[in-house]
Amino acid sequence: MEIIELKIKKDYRDFVKFPFKLYKDSSNWVPPMINDELKMLCKKTNPAFDFCDAKFWLAKQDGNIVGRIGAIVNNHYNVFRNENMGRFTRFECINNQDVASKLIATAEEWLKEQGMSGAYGPLGFSNLDLQGMLIEGFDHLPSIASVYHQPYYQAFVESCGYEKEIDWVEFRLTVTDAAMDKALRGAELVKKRYGIEVIHFNTTKELTPFAPKLFEILNDSFDVLPFVAPMDEKMIKFYSDKYMPVLNPRFVKMAKMNGEIIAFMVGLPSMSLAMQKANGRLLPFGIFHLLKAKKGTEGNTMDQMLTGIKKEFHSTGAVVLLQAELQKEMLAHNLKYIETTGIFETNLRAISNWKNFEHIQHKRRRCFKKLFV
Repeated sequence: MEIIELKIKKDYRDFVKFPFKLYKDSSNWVPPMINDELKMLCKKTNPAFDFCDAKFWLAKQDGNIVGRIGAIVNNHYNVFRNENMGRFTRFECINNQDVASKLIATAEEWLKEQGMSGAYGPLGFSNLDLQGMLIEGFDHLPSIASVYHQPYYQAFVESCGYEKEIDWVEFRLTVTDAAMDKALRGAELVKKRYGIEVIHFNTTKELTPFAPKLFEILNDSFDVLPFVAPMDEKMIKFYSDKYMPVLNPRFVKMAKMNGEIIAFMVGLPSMSLAMQKANGRLLPFGIFHLLKAKKGTEGNTMDQMLTGIKKEFHSTGAVVLLQAELQKEMLAHNLKYIETTGIFETNLRAISNWKNFEHIQHKRRRCFKKLFV
């Protein structure tokens, strides 16, 4: 076995395409867009490299790729949190402990050379990049904002000395008539008590100018969460350019109070099956599958992607109002189920929102931690 650092374009393409081979028989793996992943790994196209250092490696055996891993030092995060921790990222390998151990050891050695005192993982460049390792829920289709992994990864990582740091939990909600009625009653109370208005969007052109405000609220509301540091203007533009064309603007709602935008909620008709059909490529037919899914006229599920509210407005109930408006949009598109994206298991305020629905907590992903000796 040899471990090869990525150097040339072919190495990077091999790195990105390896999971397509590893999961080719999986009905629940949702492939990323190949070009999007290549952009994430390239200094010229990913502004996170302005404040991150990173290396990536492939494991080869008898000429065949058998695994991959990356390591990241997010200097901005370390300064913001007063930490000295690195990250391993995009870990994938065949069912072989020796391959896993050599890959993880390679990433650790590089992180030690950068002066890191330990590692979290798997984590990406930011909280909008790949986060966590799936440890429960392998028989469920993930949303495009979640992750999917081989069930043997947890044991491999733990055998290398990693322990649980924190988990994200994910839910599947059923929007019943009772849940809808309760949401509408709560929304009316919020409107009357606080005078909150809801901003609706019909086109991407209408939505795009509000992207900076969305990220401003995201920075304000998420900076207390683990592994999160505020995003700068270049990062905001990067993610705006990446995600705005994908969103169905009818599933994006914002709340305004006294002329100030205080909260947002982003949903999206599930794109997971369409991403499987696209198989990593927009052309020739991938774009067709994605555009059909984006309309929300064929499936039965909405992915609840992001919710943010400025800290000083938590008690207003603005999120209750936005949830009700998003559910109304679901009903208009005949969508019955909500897939939540990952919520930290410690975020009891958010988790309590699901008590009004028929629900199951069906997926769990974990961030591990190891301190170097």
